[in-house]
Amino acid sequence: MHLNQSDISGGAAIAAYQLHQVLRAAQVNSHLWVGAVHSGHPHITPVQRWVWIENQLSRLNRRVSLNYVNLISSFKLHQQECYQTADVLNLHNLHTGYFNYLALPGLTQQKPTVWTLHDMWGLTGHCAYSYDCDRWKIGCGSCPYPQEYPEIEFDSSGWEWQLKRWVYQRSPLEIITPSQWLADQVQQSILAPCPVTVIPNSVDLVQYQPLNSEHCRELLGIPKTASVLLFAVENLGNRRKGGDLLVAALQQLDAATRSHLVLLTFGRGGEHLNQDLNLPMVHLGYVQNARLKAIAYSAADLYLLPTRADNYPLSIQESLACGTPVVSFAVGGVPELVQPGKTGYLAPPEQVAEFRRGITTLLGQDLHLYRQSCREFAEQHFQPHHQAQRYLERYHHAIDRFQSLKSRRG
Repeated sequence: MHLNQSDISGGAAIAAYQLHQVLRAAQVNSHLWVGAVHSGHPHITPVQRWVWIENQLSRLNRRVSLNYVNLISSFKLHQQECYQTADVLNLHNLHTGYFNYLALPGLTQQKPTVWTLHDMWGLTGHCAYSYDCDRWKIGCGSCPYPQEYPEIEFDSSGWEWQLKRWVYQRSPLEIITPSQWLADQVQQSILAPCPVTVIPNSVDLVQYQPLNSEHCRELLGIPKTASVLLFAVENLGNRRKGGDLLVAALQQLDAATRSHLVLLTFGRGGEHLNQDLNLPMVHLGYVQNARLKAIAYSAADLYLLPTRADNYPLSIQESLACGTPVVSFAVGGVPELVQPGKTGYLAPPEQVAEFRRGITTLLGQDLHLYRQSCREFAEQHFQPHHQAQRYLERYHHAIDRFQSLKSRRG
């Protein structure tokens, strides 16, 4: 049983759904238990909530800014049949307003539990990414980024950090991270006593594969001779994903380079990116269809991700699977995916001039070998059956560990 904020909305949701699918392909009776259902796919159950009561409690909760502790229905989740029949509980994103982390001790004392972290929220006093702040190592408080998602009106980060530590001390958990970077953060955090294993997210390498570039451009109405730069994230206006840094980098390109550029985008909010660029632009809107995304990746010469903070970006994985090299910043787990000279170019964090240099450097080269290296990397690291096998190993380990702890208590 997987517990996540959504079935298919957002990178973490897509990653969890992909895991669910590969487990079912491996004859595992996998089921998704989610806060918001956006698809008609089978084997998905919505989390039952007391919405009216919790909304009233949230008005009181805003005064102390302890996110999600008003969600009292989480303390009844153990009564749902999908939980009671599960052998193992696999947690994913617990934030976004559908689950109360204070319910973890009760849930994990009854079921072997694995927690797949998709960001830093489980380690910090409120934020999903801490940027240059490392106060999460010592107790948070005096938060420099109170407006960072999930935002807080009052600096309660120290209190939330203490609550999380109290919860984890009473919750037998095994941790899985997609990146070594996040595993390293876990080992310096309040989750350090928990076993941690790195298992990269997989990609459907049949749906995401290199397609004929000229044909893809024809389908999207893009000139065959253009240099196509792709920027694609769930919310293109999300400051963390660096849309402002992208605009600054493209503005620095010389006139000769800009004269044959086309900016291709998909995601929410992309229609506003071109106000200061004066470049031909094709915006596909919010895209969930894997085939259309593969067409966009294959139509592009480069995928650009000017992210300020990230774990193991699914969009980079999809781009590499489609044979499209990546220009990004050396933050989080990105260097585990983007290999300079092979699968793309890495610039120092937030260094716009270096990001621009990456674009011009790669556009000035024959990208055939890059494309080949990208696909080879994807085939080596993103195989669904490898992910399923490794998760099954961790599930069996969690079951054995749970039985051992239970026998000690008994």
